[in-house]
Amino acid sequence: MALSISKKELAQKIAIKMNSDEKTATQWLDGITDTIYESFKEDTGVSIHGFGSFYLERRGSTCAFKFNPSQKLRSFFGWSSTYKGKL
Repeated sequence: MALSISKKELAQKIAIKMNSDEKTATQWLDGITDTIYESFKEDTGVSIHGFGSFYLERRGSTCAFKFNPSQKLRSFFGWSSTYKGKL
């Protein structure tokens, strides 16, 4: 299994990138995840340019969570991609 970082660690990294404090970064992270959840409740997907798209695929009475990575992310993993920029 791949290593992962916790929400707290992610908030710390975001705080550093934003030159902010961890509390503010956690509020932003919570706001982003809450907004994604709300979008799914409204039966809409979320697209983050340069990262990918998240959406639900309806399958009868159930649904499947889907992620379609951006060309940049595909290139990062060595998958077929047309992305030519810096990784």
